[in-house]
Amino acid sequence: MNSSDEFGRLYAAAKQLEADGFRPPAALATIVRTRGSTYRRAGTSMLVRGDGSVVCPLAGGCPQHDLVLRAQQVIRRERAQLAAYNRDTGLDVLIETGCGGELDVLIEPLSRVSDVAFLDAMEALHAQRTHGVLATLFRIDGETLPRPQRLVWSGARTWTDIENAMLAARTREACMQGGERKHAVVARIESGDGVAEVLLERFDPVHRLLVFGANPGAATLADLAAPLGWQVRLFDSAEPAPGTVTFVHATPDALPRHVTGDRFTSAIVMTHNLERDVAWLRALENLPLAYLGAIGSHERAVRIRAALPRLGPRLHCPAGLDIGAETPEQIAVSVLAEILSVRNRRGTTSFAPAREAVTA
Repeated sequence: MNSSDEFGRLYAAAKQLEADGFRPPAALATIVRTRGSTYRRAGTSMLVRGDGSVVCPLAGGCPQHDLVLRAQQVIRRERAQLAAYNRDTGLDVLIETGCGGELDVLIEPLSRVSDVAFLDAMEALHAQRTHGVLATLFRIDGETLPRPQRLVWSGARTWTDIENAMLAARTREACMQGGERKHAVVARIESGDGVAEVLLERFDPVHRLLVFGANPGAATLADLAAPLGWQVRLFDSAEPAPGTVTFVHATPDALPRHVTGDRFTSAIVMTHNLERDVAWLRALENLPLAYLGAIGSHERAVRIRAALPRLGPRLHCPAGLDIGAETPEQIAVSVLAEILSVRNRRGTTSFAPAREAVTA
C-alpha cells in the first residue's frame, strides 16, 4: 500500500466506490516488484475507475497509460492479472515512457465489499495510530489468483481473508519477522497448496503536524501541509488565524489534555513571541516527537536554547532548510522539507534563518 500520507486518498476513493454500490466497478494496481531505477517502489498502489480516471497515479516513468488499459480489462473480466514490464515483455512501453528499470504490477478488480475489506482493517489501525504489516497473497506456484487474499497484522491483532489456514498462519509469522522492514518485499511461503508469493509491506500511521501560533505564517504552513496527507492541527490561546485546518484553542499548560506525541508526530512553534515560544516548547519538551522546531532568527534561537537547555540538538531552531526563504510561503516550504528530511532520515547541513519581527 502507498505511504501513510497517500493512504487517505485511496481509502476515501474505495469507500466512495463502496457507497456507490461498485457501479461502476474499479481496479487496484499495485507494484509488487521492481528492478533497477523506477519512479515508485514496490507497494505503491493506484486506483483506476471504470472511466479511466485514477487516484494516486503511478506517474513519472511508470507505464501508466498501459496500466490503465489493462485495469479496464481486469474490470471487464473480473479477474486479477500480473503485468510484467521488463526486457521480455512490455519493453516498448518502458522505452516510450523513459523508465530506467523493470517492474511487475498486480491489477485486481474492485467490485464487491470483500475486495476493499482489508482497507477497513488498515484504517482501524491508522485511527489507533498503530503501525502494522499488510500481506498480499497474489500467486501460488506461478499462477496469479483470480483475486488476491490478504492479511493485516499489528502485534496481537490480525485480520485476514486468506482461505488456507496453514498459509494464513505462515504469512502471519512472516509479518512478525519482517515487521520493521522499511521496504516492501515478496516472500515465498510454502503451504499445502504450493509455494505462495506474498507481498509484505509495512505501514505506519498518518504523519501528524502540530503547529503552534495563531498568525498568517502559521496558517500558511498548516494549509501547505494538509495536501501532503498529514493530519494538521493549529494550536494557540488566541483567536485562530484564517485557514482551513483544525484549530485547537488551548494554553501550553493544557496541552497534555489535547495531544500525546509519538514518533509519527512533528511540532513546529511559531508564535512570533519569545515568551510564548518558550512556553509551548516547554510543554512539548517531554513528548516523544519525530521532529520539534521553532521559527526564528539565529539571535532568537540562541535565547530559546538558553531557556531550554534540555532540548539540545533535538530542537531544530531556526527551523527549516536553508533555501534563502523570505516569504511565509517559502518559509513554510523550507520547514516542511526539513520535517520530511528528518522523518526520512536524510542528512541536513543547515537551517533557514527565517526572518521575522522579534517580540521579546
